[in-house]
Amino acid sequence: MRIIADLQIHSRFARATSKDITLANLEKWARIKGIDLLGTGDFQHPLWNKEIKENLKEDEKGILWSKTGYPFLWQTEVSLMFSQGGKKRAVHLLIFAPDREIADKIVEYLGSKGRLDYDGRPIFGISCKQLVKELKEIEDKIEIIPAHAFTPWFGVFGSDSGFDSMEECFEEQSKHIYAIESGMSADPPMIWRLKEFINGKINIVSFSDAHSFWPWRIGREATIFEIPELNYENIMKAIRTGHGLSGTIETPPEYGKYHWDGHRNCNFSCSPSETKKLGGKCHVCGKELTIGVENRINVIAKEKEGFKPSNAKEFYRLAPLHELIAFVNGGAMTTKKTWAAYNTLIDKFRNEFNILLNVKKEDFIREKVDEKLIELILLNREGKLKVKPGFDGEYGKILTQEKQGKLF
Repeated sequence: MRIIADLQIHSRFARATSKDITLANLEKWARIKGIDLLGTGDFQHPLWNKEIKENLKEDEKGILWSKTGYPFLWQTEVSLMFSQGGKKRAVHLLIFAPDREIADKIVEYLGSKGRLDYDGRPIFGISCKQLVKELKEIEDKIEIIPAHAFTPWFGVFGSDSGFDSMEECFEEQSKHIYAIESGMSADPPMIWRLKEFINGKINIVSFSDAHSFWPWRIGREATIFEIPELNYENIMKAIRTGHGLSGTIETPPEYGKYHWDGHRNCNFSCSPSETKKLGGKCHVCGKELTIGVENRINVIAKEKEGFKPSNAKEFYRLAPLHELIAFVNGGAMTTKKTWAAYNTLIDKFRNEFNILLNVKKEDFIREKVDEKLIELILLNREGKLKVKPGFDGEYGKILTQEKQGKLF
């Protein structure tokens, strides 16, 4: 069975999230998007944990089901801030539990390290290797995955507070890390160049890190599984071995908030080669630039661009449908006109991923979809959409129609 999963979600109790995030709303928008499986998010937070247990029923295979039959996995994210190798570090890690009993043990463990009630993504002053070691002592089936692995401040490979390799970060516990989450500013061809991926020991997954339930946030990145049956064991086996991990859905890496180097306050961004010419300084204010993901990968990569490992999986570069509609209509993603066009497409073609990945051009034409939107969807599907790179916390932007080439 084919499963499109988004396993990095937050509750409304996490910092900078929508107050409208409920399990019902997450399910609603997951169905609209075309997502088959969600993480619960934030399961260690007392109030959210209570809602999970009241609204979802766990089966004997580690899947939590809503009353209307939608599946979730026990999932949370933690922020670790610590010193290692004479440098301050900050790394976000995803944690997955095989069942309620183990989830409760993880909650008890995390509670022994600090408060759990102030933020859905709590901060702990322990190292990555300590966390992995102690969680694995609870249960080997617990899965730990570095989240948005290349973002400057909270990625395991981040330019500001990260590491140059998995071994440097996790040391002897690196044997328990089977995958990383790519994050929006990187995609598989960029990541394949790192030594951990050259030998095929680490797999790549991709999730949204959604802080709201809008369709252009939830599932903006996702992982595709081909497994015989939906259960925790099959999902984690696919992540660990790559067998059953079919591929990933990625936004164009330029769309991410940290793809290029730059200074948001100065509205200045530049490519890695330009950063080198500038000596790493902002062209406007002269201060140090925030180094983006493309530059960071160039620094730590062991292979040249174009390298493809033997375990490489299929991937799709897709900007969200709301972005495409807003671009064609010339408005914001939240306007009534954009919503009307979006809802019409969902009514006609079932869900967003079906529209972005599968619907044929002739079917769009038959349903009288705007010609420019059809061509933009197809360009997006082919991974050929041109995007002005994001930088220093600013999302990338689809380039003007004139700069897309002959299409318009």
